[in-house]
Amino acid sequence: MSRLSNAFPADRAALVTFITAGDGDTAANLDALVAGGADVIELGMPFTDPMADGPAIQAANLRSLGAGTRTADVLAIVAGFRARHPNVPLVLMGYANTMTRPTPAGFAARAAEAGADGVIIVDIPPEEAGEVAPFTANGIDVIRLATPTTDAARLPAVLRGASGFLYYVSVAGITGLQQAAQASIEDAVARLKAATDLPVAVGFGVRTPEQAEAIARVADGVVVGSAIVELVGKHGKDAPEHVRAYIRSLKTAIEAARKEVA
Repeated sequence: MSRLSNAFPADRAALVTFITAGDGDTAANLDALVAGGADVIELGMPFTDPMADGPAIQAANLRSLGAGTRTADVLAIVAGFRARHPNVPLVLMGYANTMTRPTPAGFAARAAEAGADGVIIVDIPPEEAGEVAPFTANGIDVIRLATPTTDAARLPAVLRGASGFLYYVSVAGITGLQQAAQASIEDAVARLKAATDLPVAVGFGVRTPEQAEAIARVADGVVVGSAIVELVGKHGKDAPEHVRAYIRSLKTAIEAARKEVA
């Protein structure tokens, strides 16, 4: 069993969190995510043109690149995290420009050696599955995205070759700016779970414990990113204590949601 396959408990939703590598003290912020109760961590690879991301993550990318963060630095962060937290899944999230250089096979081998468990490559569609085959070959889960526009005709292509979990992007837009209505999330999760045995995690626009709790009642995972990135940007070197407290509030809400269902 992989770390990711063990990260989605049967009795509650998992808390999936995101920060950008190289933005602030990444090691300390990652440790704060774990201390707060994150079940899965997505680590964003900084890129100059993160087209799916809103202002908060765009700004984090620019801060990271401005500090000189490069691919080797990101992988060093992954390796350090894996040494400190051998059982917590870490997923690299980003764009093809940063995650297929110098070749997909070369990057996949380096990511696996560092200890990454999965990848989310936002701009490689299922039709280009050959680009991500080296990750599977290196034991790294390829996590696919489904959206409100993923209809019944396209869903099989999205699911083909997917592993780890399915990330449902609950709004047709960029990160951090809006949240889908709960009813639409419930309908989408039911449709996706009928089509796959993979855990279904819901993200985009989740900010408050109340929102996380509502989603946790129906989904296998709740993804929170922009709100955490904003804390890092606002508090700088003091961010870890704020991140830990915020994550704990989300985790408490998620745990309460599943207890209610039970």
